[in-house]
Amino acid sequence: MTTPTIERINPPRIRIFDTTLRDGEQSPGCSMSPQQKLVMARALDELGVDVIETGFPASSQSDREAMALIGRQVRRPVLAVLSRCLAADIETSARALEDAAHPRLHVFLSTSPLHREHKLRMTREQVLESVRRHVAMARSYIDDVEFSAEDATRTELDYLIEVSRAAIEAGATTINLPDTVGFTTPEEMRALFEQVIAGVSDVRGADQVIFSAHCHNDLGLAVANSLAAIEGGARQVECTVNGIGERAGNCAVEEIAMALKVRQAFYEQDTAINTPRIVSTSQLLQRLVGMPVQRNKAIVGANAFAHESGIHQHGMLRHRGTYEIMRPDDVGWEDSQMVLGRHSGRAAVEQRLRALGFWLEEDELKLVFEQFKSLCEQQRVVTDADLQTMMQGGASQQGYRLASMTISDVGSRANALVELSDPEGNRVAETAQGDGPVDALFGALSSATGVSLQLDSYQVHSVGIGADARGEANLSVRNGEAVYEGTGTSRDIIEASALAWLDVANRLLRQREAPAPTPDATTAAHA
Repeated sequence: MTTPTIERINPPRIRIFDTTLRDGEQSPGCSMSPQQKLVMARALDELGVDVIETGFPASSQSDREAMALIGRQVRRPVLAVLSRCLAADIETSARALEDAAHPRLHVFLSTSPLHREHKLRMTREQVLESVRRHVAMARSYIDDVEFSAEDATRTELDYLIEVSRAAIEAGATTINLPDTVGFTTPEEMRALFEQVIAGVSDVRGADQVIFSAHCHNDLGLAVANSLAAIEGGARQVECTVNGIGERAGNCAVEEIAMALKVRQAFYEQDTAINTPRIVSTSQLLQRLVGMPVQRNKAIVGANAFAHESGIHQHGMLRHRGTYEIMRPDDVGWEDSQMVLGRHSGRAAVEQRLRALGFWLEEDELKLVFEQFKSLCEQQRVVTDADLQTMMQGGASQQGYRLASMTISDVGSRANALVELSDPEGNRVAETAQGDGPVDALFGALSSATGVSLQLDSYQVHSVGIGADARGEANLSVRNGEAVYEGTGTSRDIIEASALAWLDVANRLLRQREAPAPTPDATTAAHA
């Protein structure tokens, strides 16, 4: 048998149990191959998590292969696998852990009345006996055993205490009280941990047992409930990168880690998470499973440190603490973003222009700011390249304009004919085929303008109500390494799509045609 390897920590520290490779992978569309799991496990090791749950070996050969790969190559953290309270599962899981330097066997069984009646068809006594028998069996293989009372937050309190006592007496070293369906609230969660911990305090060895929280996000409370569990005595939090997981997901590791760091004076707890690696780990997972995070996602979203409001930008220019409670480099971002858009004020525009080497007098700045506001009516975000173009006199160019288009979608291929007016007023017509009307349309526009764009995302929705409603198309495209967003609005959604595509194309063309900044201007930017 092996000895548990996580030592008592002083000052107090919350253990991070990462289940991205198990519970996270159960999120629809997020399955990973064994090799991908190994890549992610290495990243989690670098991130500093205490425990990595690699999978559910009894469920698939793929999970067994993943555990074998990870066990041989990831040696610092505890490696856990999940097992039902079944002898065959436990035996399979124990074998899967043979190569792990620090193995943990994680067994679970439902305890709530709803699950006992409809899922298990077992009585309270039968569940209790199964817990005793299978936790003891797991402990006969491995000394580090975690027991999870599935659906704990909907289990009778007295019975949950009884089950926890039985698991500890049978040899469990960690007791997990999961909010399996994201049902509970922070106040209830805090009280639950306080009461269960008090209810087992007289059991031999209970003072050495770690209580753990595993919260789901069905009501958007996973992080709040995990923090409440810590207040109630939990010393391990189970979470996933980007909060991926079943249904609405799990507690997000980046959010719980930064909440404890930013509010350390309140919680008097921290984690071992290497926080500057948070963003790179998040982005790795996005690439592996193809699930991007929303732009406004806390910590790792593209807008997490972005400021557009003029009031906020003015405050940030004076002191970043006015509108930021952590530094972007604390979590792996290079810096805050001053996003220029229609809510931005003169101070932010002036600051960006100076950074680009343009030092303007008050009258000049007033004129440029008016031009900037006009440009904001045409596009949502004004980039540095747009400012360069504007300062070089190119922003007033109209670019390509849509004159007409014809779309036919018959059979397996769609056809598009577009007619444009080029920047000189000449007519340009091109045709293209595609897998659908939008694909054909974008192909024809690319041929007509000579601009090649790689589509990352495409969304359409209605703007307005009833007969006055218009369609809005939003694009995110790549040109080389740069990412651009375009918007178009029309009563016809296909036309709106064309306008959104041209929005980006015209911007790129203006940037290409703008003269490069003079050496003097570049020098001024660094003066």
